[in-house]
Amino acid sequence: MATNQQPEMKQSRLARVKERNKKIKQVSIALGLLIVMIGGLFVLRMLGFYKSIQTEAQTNKPKKEDIHTHNFLLLGYGGGNHAGAFLTDTIMLAHVDTKKKKILLISIPRDIWVEVPTKDDTFHSKINAVYQMGLFPENYPALDPKFHSNSNPSGYINYVVKNLAGLEVDGYVAVDFEGFVQTVGELGGIDVAVEKEFYDYEYPITGKEDDVCDLEGDQLEEALRIATTSSVLEAFPCRFETLHFVAGTTHMDGEEALKFARSRHSLQDGGDFNRTRRQQLVLEAMKEKVLQIGFIPKIIPLLDQLETHISTDIPLADLQSLLLEARNAKQYSVETFVVGEDYLSSDYSNEGQYITIPKVGLDDWSEVKLVIHQIIEGITPTPTPSLTSSPSPTSTP
Repeated sequence: MATNQQPEMKQSRLARVKERNKKIKQVSIALGLLIVMIGGLFVLRMLGFYKSIQTEAQTNKPKKEDIHTHNFLLLGYGGGNHAGAFLTDTIMLAHVDTKKKKILLISIPRDIWVEVPTKDDTFHSKINAVYQMGLFPENYPALDPKFHSNSNPSGYINYVVKNLAGLEVDGYVAVDFEGFVQTVGELGGIDVAVEKEFYDYEYPITGKEDDVCDLEGDQLEEALRIATTSSVLEAFPCRFETLHFVAGTTHMDGEEALKFARSRHSLQDGGDFNRTRRQQLVLEAMKEKVLQIGFIPKIIPLLDQLETHISTDIPLADLQSLLLEARNAKQYSVETFVVGEDYLSSDYSNEGQYITIPKVGLDDWSEVKLVIHQIIEGITPTPTPSLTSSPSPTSTP
């Protein structure tokens, strides 16, 4: 930011002021990334870089009353050439309380069945597809347009997350896989506390989604039949790789950390709920590494690399508040909560999709909201609900 300077200012003083401002800018970048990573977010703000990743803020949000709390939505998606490029593999809500020096990371599994606002009829979807709806609203003409802005795709995902968690979303950060890998790489890798050993024999190899494994003629025809009726892994094994992680502290580079966070087909630690827990372990490891090393020199070269891999609408006022808190980073406690099997039951939509819905009933998030509120207030959560019958989930055409 330019400063007003008097013509009579001495050259030496001017030089000192410029140098001081330069250092302030560099430190601001560093502190911004530090505090965001602690909350499980990648908020980077600095001059042209911030402008390049920022989207227009939502204009229909209520006025914020508590200036000490912030709720930021972290979204991780494939991007690039990944299958389902804009489906969100990671959905986390970070509640940051700068007064109590506490952070609550709420992990939301991708298969949760949520109601999305429409013009008329009720419409449900897996939550991992909702961010994509905001990016490409022309493909979803039945959605309520008041939740969409041409310059901000977060309206629909903010709506469903608020309904689920009971917290108003102040801003979002969306990071694609490449941005995540580069960030972990700049950290020099991370040390993840792997809780249990597991194998995953079905981890998809990027770029090989349609590989026919050199099969031709009758062999290819038979493989296509097997892929359709039985197992893609059996038909085209070259599309997959085997992952193996051993329990204990494991040093991971960016690619390894991404695989650890995304794996979902393990017999020992598979499924959506276990994956959300592993994603929290990765974020905890990133937090520890950021606090452990002098990360400031690494941030400047990282900005240019991440420019095309991150988007955000974090309000500047919230960002400034976090920047001021960076010096207190080590004072913060971090608690995690997964909207998991204690609150969800498995089901199938009318279209045959595997989904999860609240145990207490379709679209009834009262128990989840209560537990989140209790954790924020420091109250021991009440016992989880028992399974009750609920109507069969449906979605509109």
